[in-house]
Amino acid sequence: MRPGEERPVEGGVCAVVSELELLKLRAAERIDEAAERLGALSRAIWSEPELAYEEHHAHRVLTRFFEREPPAASWAVQPHYQLATAFRAEWEPPGPRAAPRPLHLGFLCEYDALPGIGHACGHNLIAEVGAAAALGLKGALEGLRGPPPPVKVIVLGTPAEEDGGGKIDLIEAGAFKNLDVVFMAHPSQENAAYLPDVAEHDVTVKYYGKAAHAAAYPWEGVNALDAAVLAYNNLSVLRQQMKPTWRVHGIIKNGGVKPNIIPSYSELIYYFRAPSVKELPILTKKAEDCFRAAALATGCTVEIKGGTHDYYNVLPNKSLWKAYVENGKKLGIEFISEDAMLKGPSGSTDFGNVSFVVPGIHPYFYIGSNALNHTEQYTEAAGSQEAQFYALRTAKALAMTALDVIFKPELLERIREDFKLKLQEEEFLNSVE
Repeated sequence: MRPGEERPVEGGVCAVVSELELLKLRAAERIDEAAERLGALSRAIWSEPELAYEEHHAHRVLTRFFEREPPAASWAVQPHYQLATAFRAEWEPPGPRAAPRPLHLGFLCEYDALPGIGHACGHNLIAEVGAAAALGLKGALEGLRGPPPPVKVIVLGTPAEEDGGGKIDLIEAGAFKNLDVVFMAHPSQENAAYLPDVAEHDVTVKYYGKAAHAAAYPWEGVNALDAAVLAYNNLSVLRQQMKPTWRVHGIIKNGGVKPNIIPSYSELIYYFRAPSVKELPILTKKAEDCFRAAALATGCTVEIKGGTHDYYNVLPNKSLWKAYVENGKKLGIEFISEDAMLKGPSGSTDFGNVSFVVPGIHPYFYIGSNALNHTEQYTEAAGSQEAQFYALRTAKALAMTALDVIFKPELLERIREDFKLKLQEEEFLNSVE
């Protein structure tokens, strides 16, 4: 008998439930069996933090992990998949390939770090959770009696989440084409099946003026630092008319070289965020008007350059997150309420762009510390032994949810329907079909 089949048993309960639960137990056991190797994987990444697109050590550690995962050559690994520090590892049950088309389930790994403070966002744990969940799912499916279901397990190594948007590069390269559902999880201070991560656009602003002696003949100069300061203040004044859900924050990266030289060049970097990608152009236009006004007031010329990629807001998939919560509670995970979840603080991630092309889940998980992300304290917590329990528990919940997707066709249909409805709400459906 296979988990997708029903067989009446005493009390009217169907054997489909117990068979599926046994598979979930096997997935969890498989993760526990690999715990030492998974912990070593996480520590190897954590101990040598690397910036976006430069994650050569982490990439090497992860690809070797799958290449050497017993039994030998069970994973087909493409070590430099579309990007130098991206990879793709695939596994499917042995045997003849027959119709229907296999269900393609993807598990995502991140592994870039932050400048100066290392893995203060816990991407070493994201990599570990993605790898562990894939191993757990594979182990469960290997233990099936009878012919296995048509499924392919895919692990994607996605570099450059903190800067650049590696997942967006991979989307454009076709890496997510034909994936049916994707899974990953992010470290945080609480357990949440979803947080409303917002859309983000970054911009670099450069002002060009004219140098002059600041004491002898300052009137001969055109002060680019004045333009930068005016732009900063213009945006501060704009905040009064900004929506409460909008965010604008930036730095003056370059403000001159010496006090007695009128600065001929200044540079700012700003991030703009809004709950939906639809709102980003509105906020961006208001901010760019502030930049141009500062140039006009000071006589400088201005160059405004947007980032390579905009990060989209993460689309929720309620059917998928409910399945994840149900499985997580069986493992003892205590989730924050749905109301707290939808009103909680959030950042931005290139997983948002993924959520516009394939149904997926991006839950957050507690790692045993109340430290805040992007701090030195969180770096320490992400490398701690205590975090291992929480990371592997999260991986088990993801693997169990993937089994639900495989063996509950009605769940998969609801996940797909949720995906389409959210795209319609974003007025995005026609652009991806």
